[in-house]
Amino acid sequence: MSFFAELKRRNVIRVAIAYAIVAWVVAQVAEFAFENFGAPDWVLKSVVVVLLLGLPLAVLFAWAFELTPEGLKREKEVDRSQSIVAQTGRKLDRMIIGVLVIALAWFAWDKFYGGSSIEPAAGTAEPAAVAAAMQDKSVAVLPFVAMSSGPDDEYFADGLTEEILNSLAQLPELLVTARTSAFSFKGQDVPIQEIAAALGVHHVVEGSVRRSGERLRVTAQLIRAQDGFHLWSENYDSNSIDTISVQENIAEQIAAALNVVLDEKKRAVMRDAGLRDVEAFTLYQKGLEIYERAHGDSDTTESLREANALFEQVMARVPDFAQVYIDHSDLYIHMLSDDAAGLHLNAVSDAEIATAYATAIADYEAAGRYATSDDMRLMIDLDLAFISGNWRGMGLKLERALAAQGCTDSNWIQVLSIAFDYAKPYLDRSRKILACDPRRSLSWFNVSRTALHAGDKIEALRVAREGTQIAPGEWLSTALVRALMAHGEFEQARKEIANRITDRVTAQVFSAQASALEADRARFDEESAEYRRQYPEDAYWSLVLGAMGGDRERANLEAAKIDRHPFGTITLMLITSWCACGAPFDLDAAPSFAAKIRDSGLAWPPPAALAYPLKDW
Repeated sequence: MSFFAELKRRNVIRVAIAYAIVAWVVAQVAEFAFENFGAPDWVLKSVVVVLLLGLPLAVLFAWAFELTPEGLKREKEVDRSQSIVAQTGRKLDRMIIGVLVIALAWFAWDKFYGGSSIEPAAGTAEPAAVAAAMQDKSVAVLPFVAMSSGPDDEYFADGLTEEILNSLAQLPELLVTARTSAFSFKGQDVPIQEIAAALGVHHVVEGSVRRSGERLRVTAQLIRAQDGFHLWSENYDSNSIDTISVQENIAEQIAAALNVVLDEKKRAVMRDAGLRDVEAFTLYQKGLEIYERAHGDSDTTESLREANALFEQVMARVPDFAQVYIDHSDLYIHMLSDDAAGLHLNAVSDAEIATAYATAIADYEAAGRYATSDDMRLMIDLDLAFISGNWRGMGLKLERALAAQGCTDSNWIQVLSIAFDYAKPYLDRSRKILACDPRRSLSWFNVSRTALHAGDKIEALRVAREGTQIAPGEWLSTALVRALMAHGEFEQARKEIANRITDRVTAQVFSAQASALEADRARFDEESAEYRRQYPEDAYWSLVLGAMGGDRERANLEAAKIDRHPFGTITLMLITSWCACGAPFDLDAAPSFAAKIRDSGLAWPPPAALAYPLKDW
């Protein structure tokens, strides 16, 4: 008791409390600042380590020294009758109360205002992430209406719209809503103010196109959403040969009306952004329609073949259009992923599998050569390094991609961020992309799933629920189910599986996942066995089920099988992100995968987003 009394007399306890509160506030402010400046995780971790190391030093200092009217002195040199430790203690009390008030204020602000940039919507109200991104120079280009009924007139109108959109998107002064969200209002009679609110913009471009033989009439107008005022409008009577100059003029006139100063360099960047070929952009729109439909079809491979036949015509006409190569590669990625997982599709020959990897790499290399922005190059560079197996320097590539300021996304950045504990910085990045593309279901999926892996299950569930009101989709449904399971709402999760997930395989696996998280061993074993009876060759979900249920031997067996495939490393990374269980297999079981991890220099295993009671490793 005398020792404790001496600690109190020397104000050691007060100093420790004051230091802990101040350190917490400093850490919170540092986290906020570093995240906004895009600093890598190790910077914040270093600050936290320094703060932790400072606590014992502060305690020792308080024990050994005392503040006197003459300044700091060693405690043993101070006459007890002259000591002012009581007054110093009262000052420390006031300081502790003051800092505690600051800490509580910061906590309240972070919880209710600063924590999430997406607020719940009422009906179809815009997400707060979009509202936060609203600025005066923000615009959505709605699909131009085809006023004639020729066989390709609608594709022509869509192509013209996208060319204008792509040109405007090259200007850093403008926030331009992405194609998916802008085109979600195609054919709908919705007031301009509602569209602008849903897309988070202040201005809307709309127009119409009429073709008759070679004659062309284009009408375009820029509308200020707040009051419906037309800032600019123009009618163009021309012919199809002049389509490109009409599109360029529209984009430049819109930029000028929004007070963007255009010099020749900016005009050149705008001109180079699109296809600049009327036949090519009509073909590309046809291909995109099939491509987007393919990801909801039961036979994705066959639909992607149809899309690629059109994409290849575009590539022949405009060989320097980067995006078409990325779209074209998707067929081969699907082929390789399915083959690595043991899903041997009847429609895919061994010869196609043998050339698929080289074709996918060639597509990404071409996309990198023709990228039109620094952000696009960063994303392509990251994706190419990942699928090609060149993982050296992956951490730096990932950090650069995460720090990108534009709205360009990467096909693989989320998988890498989840696996290598970059979920928190990718959560910020995914919110930016959602602000650019608020009606894209995949954007909502990315935010929800990443929030879960970042440790914020409340945010994950809220975003998934809001997203299903605004942009429902199969992938987003899986994020909703998983977020419900993270909250222990298994009954509701099973209802959502039955009502929202149409893919039979996914529904079966998610039902088994719910049983694993509930620690219902009997039900999980029954569901897993049933799945394997139906799909005996599927190593992908068999591995995931093995990990969820704690069957380490089976998980390692399936991992070894996948690891031997040329695309096995990528498939194992996908499995890691879908399992959300930390390491779903031992690195010793997958030597090729383990070598890539060593090459990357990144941390392994990833943190588990979900706690599986049946898994003990």
